[in-house]
Amino acid sequence: MKIFVITGAGVSAESGLGTFRDKDGTGLWARFDPMKLATPEAFRRDPGEVHAFYNARRRNLLASEPNAAHIALARLETGLAERGGNLTLVTQNIDDLHERAGAARVLHTHGELLKARCVICGETSLWKDDLGVDDPCPRCGKKGGLRPHVVWFGEVPLHLDEIYGALNDADLFVAIGTSGSVYPAAGFVSQARRRGIRTCEINLEPSDNADQFDERRYGPASEAVPAWVDEIFVADR
Repeated sequence: MKIFVITGAGVSAESGLGTFRDKDGTGLWARFDPMKLATPEAFRRDPGEVHAFYNARRRNLLASEPNAAHIALARLETGLAERGGNLTLVTQNIDDLHERAGAARVLHTHGELLKARCVICGETSLWKDDLGVDDPCPRCGKKGGLRPHVVWFGEVPLHLDEIYGALNDADLFVAIGTSGSVYPAAGFVSQARRRGIRTCEINLEPSDNADQFDERRYGPASEAVPAWVDEIFVADR
C-alpha cells in the first residue's frame, strides 16, 4: 500500500506549537500580521523584527516534544516499509517533530525553522540558536545574508515536483491537521480525486474543503491519528 499523508499545524498543536488560522480567531495570524513578519518585503524592510519573531518560534520549538500523532506516523512509515509499501510524508509545518518522532523521510514544503538560508550564496545550514542580521553565513562567511529557511507569502513551496509525483502514485491520500485553505496543498485532495485515489481527512474540526474527502475523522490528533494507523495495519494484514 502506498499512502500519501500531508500534515498541517493541527498535528503539532498538542505539542504546544500554535496553529495559524483557527476558526475561533486564536491562530497565530490573528495575533500577528503575516505581511509584517512572513514576506520577503517584510524581511528587507525590517529584518530585525522578522528575526525576533522566528527566534521566539525557534525557542518554542526546541522546548517542545513530539506527540502521539507524530509517533504514530513514524510507526506507519516503518510498518508500511516492512509490508512492501511506503509512506510519503509531506508537512506544511516548519517544525522537526516528525523527525524527532522517528520519521526517516519528511518533505517540508514550507521549509524548516531549524535551518538558515543565505541569500548571498544560496546555501542552507542547520541553525538552532537565535538568528540575527550580524551573524555570518557558515558557508560563505558574509554577514547580513542569513534568513530563516521558511517559505514566506509570495514564495514558491518546496519539493512540488516530487510531491505531485508521489501523490499521483498513491493508493490513499490523507490530510491531517490542515485548514484546507492554503494552496497548493489545499488542492491536493482534488488532484487525488481526479486520479481515483481514496481520500481521508483527520482533523480537530472540518476543514474548508472537508466535503471533498471520502472519509472524515474528527478529534484531537493525538487520539485520532494513532487509532487510524492501528486500523491501517489491521486492514493490511
